[in-house]
Amino acid sequence: MPGNATFRHRNAALLSVTEAQAPLQLTSKDIDSKLADALKRLKLPRGLLQRVAGVKTRRIWAEDDGNRRGTVEAGRRALQQAGIGAEDVSMVINTSVSREHLEPSVAVGVHSDLGLPTSAMNFDITNACLGFVNAMTLASSMIDAGQAKYVLIVGGEDPRKLHAATIDRINSLETMPSREDFMREFASLTLGCGAAAGVVGPADAHPEGHRIVGGVVRAASQHHNLCVGSNEGMYTDSRGLLEGGLELVMEAWTEAQEEFDWRDMDSYVTHQVSSLHTSAIIKAATLDKRRVPVTYPELGNVGPASLPITLARESGNLSSGDRVLCLGVGSGINTALLEIEW
Repeated sequence: MPGNATFRHRNAALLSVTEAQAPLQLTSKDIDSKLADALKRLKLPRGLLQRVAGVKTRRIWAEDDGNRRGTVEAGRRALQQAGIGAEDVSMVINTSVSREHLEPSVAVGVHSDLGLPTSAMNFDITNACLGFVNAMTLASSMIDAGQAKYVLIVGGEDPRKLHAATIDRINSLETMPSREDFMREFASLTLGCGAAAGVVGPADAHPEGHRIVGGVVRAASQHHNLCVGSNEGMYTDSRGLLEGGLELVMEAWTEAQEEFDWRDMDSYVTHQVSSLHTSAIIKAATLDKRRVPVTYPELGNVGPASLPITLARESGNLSSGDRVLCLGVGSGINTALLEIEW
């Protein structure tokens, strides 16, 4: 395979991974109540979010600046957990889908609020729900190349405007005439708020760190129209996205076996979409579901922050030497599988 599709890192370690949880709760029953008339008109039952997606609730920021503050707090916690001072950060990468404006980058606000040095590079990586995993790979490569020492990765999501616009549209007779139109927007209602952060540094200086071994990336960009979103709406071909994503993941999984053996990992930390997506991956790769932690029932899909939030929560169950596979998927469709030796 040409290019950089399969890779190994030499001297990178994950030194911390943290979460900042949004304070409020929005249950799927609450959303059903807001859609009661539309569901009746469309002859759809309540409880679809729980039964089809497995999402019981999600967290919501309490204030308009909650996402910015939560992202900064996650970054601050990650630095503290890693034992790294702000003055030692070489680079900060923001990976969020959510943004209030097109420019400047979200990363510059995080850089300012954390008091990072003027020497610290700062920029955004946006790649749908795959951004955080991509950033870990980039950070590891920069450390391997000697161009960075400590890289702070952050990501915070705030789909509240999307929720409101979607609910308004579903409730409108003019814009939501059929069940098919409703299902195209169904995935929007599974999204939740939250933030995550991590620090990547040199493994030789941090034997207590979790070595980032390497991984594989693959693209199926012919599917780039299956999920397209903005603050006004997210339109998803859920079946097409599931089938295309699963096919791509399994192609990457199979091809990676020439370089990696991931059939008996201690933990498989996947992007959190729904019960349907998680079950499909478990079945296709014949994984032990007890080794696949899930957060979507109580958090929903927190975009690119979902995987690091799940890893942060899973970290308490991991021991030194455990092998962890981060399995990310993002609309586009792109996938990345990244091994970490705990």
